Amino acid sequence: MKRHNFNSGPSILPQEVLRRASEAIIDFNGLGLSILEIGHRTPWFTEVIEEARALVKELMGLDDTYSVLFLQGGATTQFMQVPLNLLPVGGQAAYIKNGIWGTKAIKEAEVFGKAVTIGDTSDRNHSYIQKDFPIPEGSSYLHYTSNNTVEGTQWHELPPAGDTPLIADMSSDIFSRPAAFDKHALIYAGAQKNAGAAGATIVVIKKDILGKTGRNISPILDYQGHIKAESMLNTPPVFAVYVSLLTLRWIKEQGGLVEMEKRAKARADLFYEALDQLEVFKPLVEKEDRSLMNATFTTTNKELEKPFLELCNEKGMVGVKGHRSVGGLRVSMYNAMPVASVQALVDLMTEFNKTSQ
Repeated sequence: MKRHNFNSGPSILPQEVLRRASEAIIDFNGLGLSILEIGHRTPWFTEVIEEARALVKELMGLDDTYSVLFLQGGATTQFMQVPLNLLPVGGQAAYIKNGIWGTKAIKEAEVFGKAVTIGDTSDRNHSYIQKDFPIPEGSSYLHYTSNNTVEGTQWHELPPAGDTPLIADMSSDIFSRPAAFDKHALIYAGAQKNAGAAGATIVVIKKDILGKTGRNISPILDYQGHIKAESMLNTPPVFAVYVSLLTLRWIKEQGGLVEMEKRAKARADLFYEALDQLEVFKPLVEKEDRSLMNATFTTTNKELEKPFLELCNEKGMVGVKGHRSVGGLRVSMYNAMPVASVQALVDLMTEFNKTSQ
């Protein structure tokens, strides 16, 4: 059976990336060694990680004032590592609370200082993006989640940060569209949605924001140490970094971020147009703030949700169940998702709509 992968992460990867990665597990670049076996300080892997870092900066259009790191621990570790490295002792930072991941980031920041919550959308179950808010004076940075994987909202323009350094968790929409990356002081993302396999975390840092907290930082958590060691402060996730390299190459070969955005809009338009017309389904997010990556919805009759999910499973539609914290339904449409899979799901929903009236 052909399966259509709508998982939110780890999620769909391009077939070319999977093929190349699987070949490298047996024999990496004709060396007679697996990518899983080579030393991380060998020239073979150094070439991999250097090319991956260069492609991140090329796709984002960033200059040498930025450093690119490949770390471990996922975006969740960055919830802690960002304030540890950027929030001064006795200082404060502003956090936009648009969903579960922003909420978790706030909790971690409060360990190191004052995290002021602004742009809070919990009053309506995070079904919209609040775009107008004051930034408290003296805030060291403004943190936001560019795409809310669980709730299905997305920032389609930058938050109004003014002169406050902007920090973004881009875990679920990085490399899906052109953006003003150079307006950010720091960007981080778990790779397992648009940038590779689970295990690698990309951190992009404007170097001049570091070293200003007035606190001692454990060496393994200090961004400056990781920059100096070129992501080799400890053993990096070698295979995950290689999959990220293959994915970044694929994005560039396909036409870069402009082409990724074109495809994302085509998938999202197809899905949302159907969602808005089918009586048994109901969207959960305001139209102007809908994510191009993660569409969240439900059935108008709660009793229809279970049979719909059973039908999805029967027809090979994987990952349609919503996040465990909110329930409902969710369709994730990342870079590698073919429009044919979205069409197959739309056809299934249309048929279910007919038979459930």
